[in-house]
Amino acid sequence: MYQRKRRLKVEAYVDGVLNGDKIILSKAITLVESTLESDHLIAEQVIEKILPHTGNSVRIGITGVPGVGKSTFIESFGKLVTSFNNKLAVLAIDPSSQRSKGSILGDKTRMSNLAIDPLAYIRPSAAGSSLGGVSTKTRETMLLCEAAGYNVIFIETVGVGQSETTVKGMVDFFLLLMLAGAGDELQGIKKGIMEMADAIAITKADGDNKAKCQRAQREYKNALHLFPPSENGWYPNVLTCSAIDNHGLMAIWEEIEKYSKEMKKNNFFFSNRQFQNVEWMHDIILYSLKQKFYSNKKIANSIITLEKDIKNKKIPAISAARNLLKEYQQT
Repeated sequence: MYQRKRRLKVEAYVDGVLNGDKIILSKAITLVESTLESDHLIAEQVIEKILPHTGNSVRIGITGVPGVGKSTFIESFGKLVTSFNNKLAVLAIDPSSQRSKGSILGDKTRMSNLAIDPLAYIRPSAAGSSLGGVSTKTRETMLLCEAAGYNVIFIETVGVGQSETTVKGMVDFFLLLMLAGAGDELQGIKKGIMEMADAIAITKADGDNKAKCQRAQREYKNALHLFPPSENGWYPNVLTCSAIDNHGLMAIWEEIEKYSKEMKKNNFFFSNRQFQNVEWMHDIILYSLKQKFYSNKKIANSIITLEKDIKNKKIPAISAARNLLKEYQQT
């Protein structure tokens, strides 16, 4: 059974985070990720107290197809970001950790140079179920990092799937990394993911691969012209880069800065943040209701019986669901 570790007082977490103490920051994130109800209450108090000190960062979501070299890119790009005296926090989402409780960046040796950078902080964000699952934990972790003074936040997703939609809803800028020469480029990514991107970067544009990357760049630019313009009026650019020789990284950073400037000018940057915060509340409500429903002992017993009835075609799934909801309302 999980044993409750000794927790600090709320003020100790808050003071440590606001002072930029990485050890206290890590402990605060661990508190947020805890599955214990008593820790949830402390975590909520900590988040509430640090909230006025959050929001002063640019939040960047980074995703890409398998083999695109996300870790290599993030390390090189992260070093560029910190070279301008920015404080960078790198957070990673690992959907597979619903089962394993592991995380994609558990081994920081994959970003060994960035891990020892005094201006950088790398933290895995496992996709567990506490405090609202992936989106809630990552949001809270992001807020803690902002309160600790990190003015650039990278949120890395894994593969191409549901996590991309989740991360898009919590960042300011969404960067999609793509490969060239891996077959039909336009068939290698879902249209929905491309529509979410604020910029596409073709990676590994070095050596003999440069020409392939340039062709892929043209193809993606042509494809993006077929998409309707986004609500904020921004037209995504397609860039090439190499994390090995640092080619194109500065252009990507300039693209992010240009985006932030334009979105703040037309007020989309702030209105989008407000919308994301409201959506966060609804996510927590939905998650909490689901947890309470399935943790109800009476409902759990009824589910076992109704599942058998559904399998034996004694009752349709929709009727079973309606019966369970009615029973839950009466408990």
